[in-house]
Amino acid sequence: MQENTDNALRHNFIVNLLDGGFFGFGMGFASFVTVIPLFVRTMTDSALLIGLISAVHNVGWQFPQLFTADLVSRQRRFKPLVLLMTLNERIPFVGLAVIAWLHGSGRLSTPISLAVAFILLIWQGFGGGITANPWQSMIAKIMPANRRGTFFGMQGAAANLLFAVGALGSGFILQRLPSPSDFVLTFLLCGILMTASWFFLKMTREETTEIKEPQIPRGRLWAQSGRILSQDKNFRWFLVVRNLFNFASMAAGFYTVYAVQSFGMNEATAGVMTSMLAGIQIIANPVLGWLGDRHGHRLIMAGGALSAVLSAGLAYLATSVVWFYFVFFFAGLTSVAYWTIGMSMSLEFGSEQDRPAYIGLANTLTAPTSILAPLLGGWLADQAGYSITFGFAVMSALVTFAVLIFILRDPRHMRLENTR
Repeated sequence: MQENTDNALRHNFIVNLLDGGFFGFGMGFASFVTVIPLFVRTMTDSALLIGLISAVHNVGWQFPQLFTADLVSRQRRFKPLVLLMTLNERIPFVGLAVIAWLHGSGRLSTPISLAVAFILLIWQGFGGGITANPWQSMIAKIMPANRRGTFFGMQGAAANLLFAVGALGSGFILQRLPSPSDFVLTFLLCGILMTASWFFLKMTREETTEIKEPQIPRGRLWAQSGRILSQDKNFRWFLVVRNLFNFASMAAGFYTVYAVQSFGMNEATAGVMTSMLAGIQIIANPVLGWLGDRHGHRLIMAGGALSAVLSAGLAYLATSVVWFYFVFFFAGLTSVAYWTIGMSMSLEFGSEQDRPAYIGLANTLTAPTSILAPLLGGWLADQAGYSITFGFAVMSALVTFAVLIFILRDPRHMRLENTR
């Protein structure tokens, strides 16, 4: 029996590692930081619309999680739901390839192409959001608690490593091939690699579990969420930090377009920048996670806020493309501090019984600013220039740092104090 269990664990570890790796490989060819902004720029110069790209991606992933918690808690097997829902975050890339071809060949007008492209991006973003909860639940079920950190760390490293390879490939394709063949090929390659990822995910072995009691009983979710928000003052400040972080990091979606417009950065260099960003995240994810486990995630998030200050501040002061290597370096640290460390810290609030609601609230209630922040950044850039957007991000990051240091308390330390 133990041998069978070990074999299943080894099998699931490998196939899900390959799933994450190929998913990241595909995303490298359709990066939301470089490739998709450059594609949208072929149809519009609006900084507002370019800012909307990262907004719909982030809000789509965050917003649905509280609303899917009840459905997920009632599944005897998570895998069928994951396989169905994840199609919604993969198929849209093939649609983008079709739009790139139709628009580039003149068969579809620019306004219609732009509208359909954003519909596909919204579909992709929310597809990730409705998949997030059942996928995490499946991983928690098939991976024992003492292996989950290792798995997530290795999967993240594999995804970012192959993302970097894909980003370099996309830069080469965009520089060498004429339009629309360049974007058509990058999006098609993304779709092919996403398909490979899906088949590895399909190989997951998951046993059926008899449900004795739903994790979140019907009708109790909203009352439970209201109680948490009214009683847990420290969690409310955590939500403030998560929302402020969206404004602190909003400049990242404009760095590539700004560098192209202001300093003539070419597509190959953009691919190198994106690859470097992924490389930083490969290293930063396990390192910052390790530091957070030992010294508290609050301090690491505060360090991420300072990285946001440096990233946007250097973009504001930049006089050449070279500066953007440092801009993207600190942007990578900021991203890890917000996403990886932020998710780790959200797990430290509340009891085991309340945790699904805490996780849902931590994501769903930060979704509005995920879309508002990039839109505000784009509007400021259209009205007054990208420098104003970068300056606003710096100020937001400083406020975020102040709240983390002087107001928010580490929930882990609070729990230890309460048990003494």
